[in-house]
Amino acid sequence: MSGGIGIVTGAGSGIGRAVALALAAAGWRLALTGRRRERLEAVEREIRAAGGEAFSISADVGDAKAVDGVVAEVVARYGRLDLLFNNAGIFTPAVPVDEISDADWLGSVTTNLTGAFYCTRAAFRQMRAQSPQGGRIINNGSIAATVPRPNSAPYTATKHAITGLTRSTALDGRPYKIACGQIDVGNAETEMTITFKDGARQADGSMKPEAVMDARHAGDAVVYMAGLPLDANVLFMTVMATTMPYVGRG
Repeated sequence: MSGGIGIVTGAGSGIGRAVALALAAAGWRLALTGRRRERLEAVEREIRAAGGEAFSISADVGDAKAVDGVVAEVVARYGRLDLLFNNAGIFTPAVPVDEISDADWLGSVTTNLTGAFYCTRAAFRQMRAQSPQGGRIINNGSIAATVPRPNSAPYTATKHAITGLTRSTALDGRPYKIACGQIDVGNAETEMTITFKDGARQADGSMKPEAVMDARHAGDAVVYMAGLPLDANVLFMTVMATTMPYVGRG
């Protein structure tokens, strides 16, 4: 599958950027999508400077018509779609569950879950219809789905739901050569996690520094998953900073 046509959502920063750069270096031609065009275009320039191919298309994954438009633009340019990396996501303010606002809850669900579903639906539809049939969908989950941080109910709930979406999509895709897997990333150093080295809230309420890893390792992992033939699939993969508090709770 290496060198196919892919979409990376939330490609302007963080893990999305790292994955886009890694996929492009491996020969994938990419559509970079997200809400901030200037960030997408910066990643696009990085890819082109390194000899890769990518184009930017701003879209909100929570808008079904916008998502359908992204897939339509990719197909208009390249004739098919081989890969979707479902990455767009947000954190909401860290507060106890009884203090979560309706807006923060719904915003998290819309971006992290509904957006991932809209992207999956549009990609699946295209992969099922095209010839040769098939493709791969990789969801960015989180270890937070099973080991949440304090005061993170919206993020944790939506990432837990992504695991269900992954399993269902993997099952439904079998007749159409559509593979679906999930990568759970722990403490990749991005804008969202930059403060973890100084201190992150622990389950006992204390603040402790946590180990982080270079986000490019997440990119390398996705390249491996994406490069498999469609008769093989990584259903779940965890890539994490080795000594972060996770295994054995610390």
